[in-house]
Amino acid sequence: MMKNSVNERRYDVDWLRTLAFGILILYHVGMYYVADWEWHIKSDETSEFLQNLMILTNPWRMSLLFFISAMALALVEHKYSGWRLISNRTLRLMIPLLFGMFVIVAPQVYIEARNQSAIAPGFLAFWAEYINPRTSLLAQHHTSIGLLTWNHLWFLPYLWVYSLLLSGMSVPLKKLAQSTALSNASPRLAFIVIVVALAGVWVALREHFPVTHALVDDGYNHGKYFLIFVAGYLFVLQGNWWQAVITNRRTFGVLAVAGYSWLLVDRQGLLNVGEQLDNLLIIKFIHGCLLSLNHWAWIFAVTGYAGYWLNRPSSVIRYANQAILPWYILHQTLIVLAAWWLKPFDIAPGVESVIIIALTCLGCLFGYALAKRVSVLRILVGLKRETRRPLRKSMLAKNL
Repeated sequence: MMKNSVNERRYDVDWLRTLAFGILILYHVGMYYVADWEWHIKSDETSEFLQNLMILTNPWRMSLLFFISAMALALVEHKYSGWRLISNRTLRLMIPLLFGMFVIVAPQVYIEARNQSAIAPGFLAFWAEYINPRTSLLAQHHTSIGLLTWNHLWFLPYLWVYSLLLSGMSVPLKKLAQSTALSNASPRLAFIVIVVALAGVWVALREHFPVTHALVDDGYNHGKYFLIFVAGYLFVLQGNWWQAVITNRRTFGVLAVAGYSWLLVDRQGLLNVGEQLDNLLIIKFIHGCLLSLNHWAWIFAVTGYAGYWLNRPSSVIRYANQAILPWYILHQTLIVLAAWWLKPFDIAPGVESVIIIALTCLGCLFGYALAKRVSVLRILVGLKRETRRPLRKSMLAKNL
């Protein structure tokens, strides 16, 4: 049984967060090359086979980030009062979101429009229209605030809202985690419950609420991600479930690979039972359970292996813990810029993709190095304010 997990530094959570964002960078590079899936800019050479590789992480990669974020929240919550936690989350999520929307995301929208020959060249002229909520430019792409958008940064407002909701629910959730019923519940039963719960969300909401990432009309995503967020929070508070996942990591790994294999077979239409049967509630629910099983198996497999192998400090993690939010803010714009710049050279996709990844990482390295040295930029990209260490007495005496 895992003891005092809430009060211990869990380096495996840091590693999970870093690896999850690393997967996100690779996934967004893949979006440039994958066939049929719409993105801001597409290569002239796309691959249908790449879809089979990307659905390995597609169902659960963002869920893993919400799960990890809730775990991290549970691990640090004891250090903050309620209002201090809300204030900290607001400053470190909403300010970077606004900065990202007004500055970082703008080149993505510009390049997408230029790639479609929808606007004339000239970024500054475009940007003036982009930040104007009453602009008439590209009217068919407007939301209620004009062209202004958060694109890949949608994770930040969702995380902020869920953190606020969870803060209000923390007392009953802690009581639930400490209750005899939950403490005595077997990890196997808990796993079955969350698989069925997520399947129920899929059956009830998926058809009625198409994914928008627009926060206000994204019912299915909220049902899925908030359930996962609460589960991640309870996962840490309960304690022995975490150790059970680490112990049974191989079982979850086998289930995860089986789930991915089922997705590949299903994509080929080999499991199609016919339109009449597909419309039956029981068939939908079974399908939802299989999707949910694959989803949770991957989350617990990577969590279990990280807990077994990666719960130790590292210089990589010391860097990543500070750099990860600036990297997240910058990465997609850098991918789009690199792809747009390289496109006229007609480079083979295998070579071009490596160059795009390298340019993206170099841009993130430089962007973070600059941001951490400039006080205003530190705040804009979600870094903590730099605290100046007081001079030691011996140093003061020497100078005097």
